[in-house]
Amino acid sequence: MVLTRAEQRAATRRALLAEGRRRFAEDGYHDVVFAEVAHAVGVTKGAAYHHFDSKAGLFRAVVAEVQQELGERVAATADRQDDLWERLRAGCRAFLAAGADPAVRRILLVDAPTVLGWQEWRAMDDAASVRHLVDALADLVDAGVVAEQPVEPLARLLSGALNEAALWLAETPGRDALAQTEQALDRLLAGLHVSR
Repeated sequence: MVLTRAEQRAATRRALLAEGRRRFAEDGYHDVVFAEVAHAVGVTKGAAYHHFDSKAGLFRAVVAEVQQELGERVAATADRQDDLWERLRAGCRAFLAAGADPAVRRILLVDAPTVLGWQEWRAMDDAASVRHLVDALADLVDAGVVAEQPVEPLARLLSGALNEAALWLAETPGRDALAQTEQALDRLLAGLHVSR
């Protein structure tokens, strides 16, 4: 089957993203060489530059892809719950569990804030996942499950706690770490629940 030029370009872009993602997750941003990514997928460095203007451009695209996937995974897990409170708990737990994924840990939590800068990383995080948390908390406030309060700062507080906990989990050996973190999360969230 012969691919059109547009299909070839799309396939090359996907291959560069996949190889970049693998290397950024394994080696970290600073140890990845853009030309080696291009060579690994069988294209010239010039062809790689056609798709991404630099290693930073490739990294930015990888971060966006990983963030989007993580946001969708967390939202899908949460949406399987009918109860609003359980939806919040399930989404938070899914985020914590995702920290075991090297792409999430290394790319999103360790390298992205440094490489992209805090403001750009926060803007991307807001678009991909914090908005789900804001929506979930707003629904809980509207339903009277969580006391009336400003939702935006509450979402930022919870998001920061989840990010730190996910980093801690990724660096903490032992099977009990996730269970302990989920237990601490439940205690933290219980403080928000009006009937608890």
